[in-house]
Amino acid sequence: MKIYPVILSGGAGTRLWPLSRAVLPKQLLPLVSDKTMLQDTALRVADWPDLMPPLVVCGNEHRFLVAEQLRECGITPLGILLEPVGRNTAPAVAAAAHYLKGVDPDAVMLVLPADHVIKNIPAFKEAVTRAARMVEDGGLATFGIVPTAPETGYGYIHRGAEMSACADCYRVDRFVEKPNKDTAEQFLADGGYYWNSGMFLFKAERYLSELVQFNPGIAAAAETAMQKGYRDLDFCRLDEASFAACPSDSIDYAVMEKTKHAVVVPADIGWSDVGSWSALWEVQQGDERGNVTRGDVYLDGVTNSLVRAESRIVAVVGVEDLVVVETNDAVLVAHKDQVQRVKQVVDHLKSQDRTEHVHHTRVYRPWGWYEGTDAGERFQVKRICVKPGEKLSLQMHHHRAEHWVVVSGTARVTCGETIKLLAENESTYIPIGMNHRLENPGKVPLHIIEVQSGSYLGEDDIVRFEDIYKRA
Repeated sequence: MKIYPVILSGGAGTRLWPLSRAVLPKQLLPLVSDKTMLQDTALRVADWPDLMPPLVVCGNEHRFLVAEQLRECGITPLGILLEPVGRNTAPAVAAAAHYLKGVDPDAVMLVLPADHVIKNIPAFKEAVTRAARMVEDGGLATFGIVPTAPETGYGYIHRGAEMSACADCYRVDRFVEKPNKDTAEQFLADGGYYWNSGMFLFKAERYLSELVQFNPGIAAAAETAMQKGYRDLDFCRLDEASFAACPSDSIDYAVMEKTKHAVVVPADIGWSDVGSWSALWEVQQGDERGNVTRGDVYLDGVTNSLVRAESRIVAVVGVEDLVVVETNDAVLVAHKDQVQRVKQVVDHLKSQDRTEHVHHTRVYRPWGWYEGTDAGERFQVKRICVKPGEKLSLQMHHHRAEHWVVVSGTARVTCGETIKLLAENESTYIPIGMNHRLENPGKVPLHIIEVQSGSYLGEDDIVRFEDIYKRA
């Protein structure tokens, strides 16, 4: 049996603001280890005898970051499938199933969210092995996490009769929505309830046939989106119109709660979906006073707290049970019992048309990154880093001129009909309305300072004439 990991890398992770943002969500951040959660997930399923290279499903805006992070950790994916819009897990997995059927008609899918923590890898492998026995008999397996506390933030799965083909595998009796505290305590005492992990194992063909039966609208739209999809560089783009017309629903609601073939495989694997700052505190090893820290942090008389500094020293004195997260442009201070309300902060930022929920001061691009350092009336200053061998688009601005100063590396600059090389401490000027391009022809990163001046300095004042990344 060939098993194909399908890594779902969608979602915004708003409950982990201010670190997680729309263009840099939690799965693309190093939250638990020195690697991002996507990288940890991909490495978790690497080097298994029966597992094939992963198929990653992500949003269009994250495609270059996903590809780069996989390259950094030595993973060559089977493919990267791009969703033009988010439509929840059922359509995403349906599109992935059609992709895999084109590779292997008998493909078995191991569906994994990219933003989960699994500490006990041997136990996880053993659970997948048990689930595979159920899949051979036509089952659709979900992994039920053995609960360790009466959690109210997770949905639950109640097990039914034990399967004769596999010890400690059960028919799904029912799925249960997130319970209140008293009900969660009853579930924990019962012993027959598991946390719903959102991880699955099933044959691609079986999932699609069940989807056709129970949710034909999703099935038809996903199939059309895949059939009309096309290659774009190293990516596979789903057809935008077809996928946008697809109903939005989860695998649980669309298939698993309706099928007669759902089985639950209990898994005691040290799992967390890291759905909040308090959950992140729980999955990390604290110091002798229960504190989890990262970055330049000073603590005095602090207990059971999470303190994270991204850009400067953060000093915390005489408190307990707090979450303190500092970034370049925002600071969060919250009691651990109230961290679910962080989503309300994000909603407020959206309502005020602010940008702190969208991106950080450092914005990543396929060629490198830029970072705002200063701004005022009719000007702004940016640091720009271009990776070796990369280039920005050939472009023009209607409303701004630009001054570039090379800090380190070598720049190849196109300005109108002129092409020239700039070394360290050299500079150039790009007038308003002039076609221009910045390239790094060297072997080391190119760092420049850019000073923009003009009547309008928004990022949407870009007219692209040529772009190796095929952006609009």
